[in-house]
Amino acid sequence: MVRTRFAPSPTGHLHIGSARTALFNWLFSRHHGGDFILRIEDTDRVRSTEESTLAIFEALKWLGLDWDEEPFYQSQRTDIYKEYLENLLNQGKVYRCYCDPDELEEKKKLAFARKEKPKYDGKCRELTETYPDKPFVIRFKSPQSGKTEVDDLIKGKIIFENSELDDLILYRRDGTPTYNFVVVVDDVNMKITHIIRGDDHVNNTPRQILLYQALNAPLPEFAHMPLTLGKDKARLSKRHGATSVMAYKEMGYLPQAMINFLVRLGWSYGDQEIFSMDELVEKFSLENVGISAGIFNPDKLLWLNSHYIKEETDESLAGLLIPFLEKKGVKVDDVKFLAKIIKGFKERSKTLDEMADKTLFYFKDEIEYQPKAAKKFLTLEIVDVLTEVINRFEKAEDFSEEGIETIFDKITSEHNITLGQLAQPHRVALTGGTASPGIYEVIANLGKERVIKRLKDAIIFIENYG
Repeated sequence: MVRTRFAPSPTGHLHIGSARTALFNWLFSRHHGGDFILRIEDTDRVRSTEESTLAIFEALKWLGLDWDEEPFYQSQRTDIYKEYLENLLNQGKVYRCYCDPDELEEKKKLAFARKEKPKYDGKCRELTETYPDKPFVIRFKSPQSGKTEVDDLIKGKIIFENSELDDLILYRRDGTPTYNFVVVVDDVNMKITHIIRGDDHVNNTPRQILLYQALNAPLPEFAHMPLTLGKDKARLSKRHGATSVMAYKEMGYLPQAMINFLVRLGWSYGDQEIFSMDELVEKFSLENVGISAGIFNPDKLLWLNSHYIKEETDESLAGLLIPFLEKKGVKVDDVKFLAKIIKGFKERSKTLDEMADKTLFYFKDEIEYQPKAAKKFLTLEIVDVLTEVINRFEKAEDFSEEGIETIFDKITSEHNITLGQLAQPHRVALTGGTASPGIYEVIANLGKERVIKRLKDAIIFIENYG
């Protein structure tokens, strides 16, 4: 049975690159009907926080990446690591190293000076005597000859010379285990069959394979994905934009857009660009993961988000929009009204935050006019027309879009003006700017009372400043 894992360190929010790793593991396991395991690698007691752990959970749930079994915490598994270590000690596959750290640092500097690879010289490798009063680390007896091969499912065969590998430290002087040891123990213990991760881990792989062999454990399959880079081909960082998954939620991106965007960072399926989650589970395979770096293109993400906003129902979008309006000081009491006005903005908005900004005029008591728009359209010449529209609206029994259109048609005909000459001043008076959904839709949604009040306010503004 296929078992994959995602093993983040809880030292911050979920990074875009890490989210892609989680997604590829999740899709692979779901495609094969297997299990997706979540393991929190929180052995760094200084930097690991509960806040970061909860943030990772929140981000995965937002993306729709559910996990099987309870989340595992490395900090709660120290007894398991000690048990595996004892077995290796009893078999003579690891040894205590009493070398002074300062002495080792000096040796490293000398190796650099000689342009040699800094590598532990094996001074304590064959020690048979123990020194109870001296601090020590525990090192792995790495083979000193031969080769270690990695049949990578993405990169192909990679061969490492064992003579180039160091005697890895498995336990530090303070008695805490190191990354390469605990990750192998966990993967063995959890029966992980496929390890899918970024290719920045490639150099760890031969060391980990040797540990698997020392533990007499079956090897998993390895697949190293190319990294995610910015447009400048540099490693993705804050200068390329937000790198936290949840930052995009806060900016008004939908999880479907993020999933679609992440999966296309290195994976493809013909020319298809848009995928549902069900389609991804059905079609995903490591054979279609490329070997070139995935380039983070924020414009592509924005395009995908605008697509998924259009795909949402008005009712669903209204629920998603409420928190963004609340952040802008708007309390939404009528969700049905919000759903009604949303249809005019779905084609115009790329994010929920942008949509919230555009809908604000519906909820304001007083309209602030954009200076250029007011100067151009709220002029003394339009006052008579605005007054006539107010009079006709006050008498109108049909305030539907069709009824409003009929009134506007009569006024344009009687005054020999175009619809644009009539609509734009009304648009500015009612919304504050020159861009909005159709003028009939805006007027009908605002309702007779608010429309008349705003038109009267516009006349007062013109008379005072026009």
